[in-house]
Amino acid sequence: MRVAVFALGGTISVSGRARGERLTGAEITSAVPGLDVLGVTLDVRDVHAVPSGSLTFAHVLDVVRDAARAVAEGADGVVVTQGTDTLEETAFIADLVWAHDAPFVLTGAMRQPSMAGADGPANVLAAVRVAVSREARGLGALVAFNDEVHAARWVRKSHSTSTATFVSPNAGPVGHVVEGRMRVLAPPPRRGILPDAFDTERLDAVRVALHTVTLDDDGAQLAGLDGTHQGLVVAGFGVGHVPASLVPVLGALAERIPVVLTSRTGGGAVLRHTYHQPGSETDLQERGLVNGGLLDPYKARVLLRLLLTAGADRDKVASAFAEHG
Repeated sequence: MRVAVFALGGTISVSGRARGERLTGAEITSAVPGLDVLGVTLDVRDVHAVPSGSLTFAHVLDVVRDAARAVAEGADGVVVTQGTDTLEETAFIADLVWAHDAPFVLTGAMRQPSMAGADGPANVLAAVRVAVSREARGLGALVAFNDEVHAARWVRKSHSTSTATFVSPNAGPVGHVVEGRMRVLAPPPRRGILPDAFDTERLDAVRVALHTVTLDDDGAQLAGLDGTHQGLVVAGFGVGHVPASLVPVLGALAERIPVVLTSRTGGGAVLRHTYHQPGSETDLQERGLVNGGLLDPYKARVLLRLLLTAGADRDKVASAFAEHG
């Protein structure tokens, strides 16, 4: 069995030596107890060694393409180590374009390698086990953390410091790593794969804003947005509501750019036709906003940016969110 390992930056790579110096992928994997007796050959590559907050869509798509080539050359699975800050977003980018049965597994660490109870080694070991697991094939991009396995579509970082930070509020874990084996509990249905035809120039040309609605929000931050951005994701209250005063602003924007309605709660779906007052989900949809379904605001922004980069119009955006949301 062979696994291609792509090492980015993040907490898992903090060396504890000179300021800013990072561990290489080989150093990360060599520090994992038990990894050398799995009978798995590791092809370790260092790419984009930056904190995950500095990663870009182009960086992630580069890794996915390199991973696809590794699979075509015989790798049975892929592991990516990176920082946890944006892992839920990078995982979803990968999931949207990963067209292979081979598992694509992301992991990282919440504690630096020099700290007591460092979690990186256990997470890498679990990720490699998932990457070579027959049960994980065909499940798309996965996150292996704390011996839990999460689907990229559902996973969220829920805590700033806990080693159990990754959760899936709407679905729970896909499975667990138990006694060295990946145990699948609830395999996620695969959605349509977006064609990976994204180049850096086109990605850079598409800007998608995210506006979180707050109490007494007057929408002043949205003024002129359609002149600077090609799309907008709105993180509304609860089931997809906004103040009545914000409705004309959002309706006017939806006439000019795609506007996707999500919930800022982090769990549950945007409703479609339960409430009817001004600022309700029904009112906003009638004004042209696209229902984001179960996708949280961060993942909705990922999907919308990729769709707009591919040239999707509002109808195609609505159709994609109906499928993925």
